[in-house]
Amino acid sequence: MNSPPAAWRALIILWPTAAAAADADPSLGTSALQMLAGLALVIAVILASLWLLKRLSMPRGSQNAVLRIVGGTAVGPRERVVLLEIGDTWLVVGVAPGRVATLHRLPRLAPPDPGPEDTPEPAKDFRAWLQNVMERKHERRP
Repeated sequence: MNSPPAAWRALIILWPTAAAAADADPSLGTSALQMLAGLALVIAVILASLWLLKRLSMPRGSQNAVLRIVGGTAVGPRERVVLLEIGDTWLVVGVAPGRVATLHRLPRLAPPDPGPEDTPEPAKDFRAWLQNVMERKHERRP
């Protein structure tokens, strides 16, 4: 079963304290309830902001879009070279602050299909690497 969010748990924990304070002094109970209401409002604003940020940063468009970014790399602090796919054409584009320039056009290339013998299994690769490291470690010790 899911546990309640942290804000609700804090409210549940602090509620008896606020109720006891309200019995002792009405102004103290009112200020405690105002504080809890303010805390709940701030937490709600933070959660709404995070949801909105996530919603706005999601990629737009479908996988069947006409323009697709194939890859890119940084060539400087603010410069990039990007490979774009437009239909059957790939464009190599240089992107800098305030400028985008086409560097080269080429027909769409199919990525090389690695055969089953070319792709090592990760578990075997890691096992071999770990064994190699352990052997070197034991060789170094006197």
